Amino acid sequence: MKNSVRQITEDENDTPSEINRLTSSMSRAPVGGASFYLHPGQLFVTREPMQITTIVGSCVALCLWDRRSGVGGMNHYLLPYWSTNTNASTRFGNVAIEHLIREILALGGSKENLQGKLFGGACINQALKAKYMDLGSKNVEVALNLLSSEGIPIVAKDVGGESGRKIIFDTFGGIVFVKRL
Repeated sequence: MKNSVRQITEDENDTPSEINRLTSSMSRAPVGGASFYLHPGQLFVTREPMQITTIVGSCVALCLWDRRSGVGGMNHYLLPYWSTNTNASTRFGNVAIEHLIREILALGGSKENLQGKLFGGACINQALKAKYMDLGSKNVEVALNLLSSEGIPIVAKDVGGESGRKIIFDTFGGIVFVKRL
């Protein structure tokens, strides 16, 4: 029998609707208190009702949820594309998104029923914008392109701007709460 929860950290990958605003009354975990904090370079997938939380700035968090099976997951990546001169890692958007899709399917999700919600990609420091050619928007672009090529619709997004975001993804109903930081 398949596990109901899958967590992948960057170290394990060295081989190849609507957005709800967060208020203090919404910061509780689902019944049973099941929650997980997602660090940069990680992804987490579950078929159990949980709240997955992360904080992003120029990084991007992608939430995928199968509306029929209830399998959902989130990744948090730092850079858009994996370079062949380093190990493949979920720190890179193209790797993290492929792994997220694969892990959701492994827990019984169906690509036809997936919907995406995308967050982050801010330019926190305007002085760095010219030097790095807006890393945040490149991180967003890789998700938009890959999800489009996979035929997975993005039903909600809160991207760009100049501030970070706290993201809480409730996998029970596919609801995401966002608080600007």
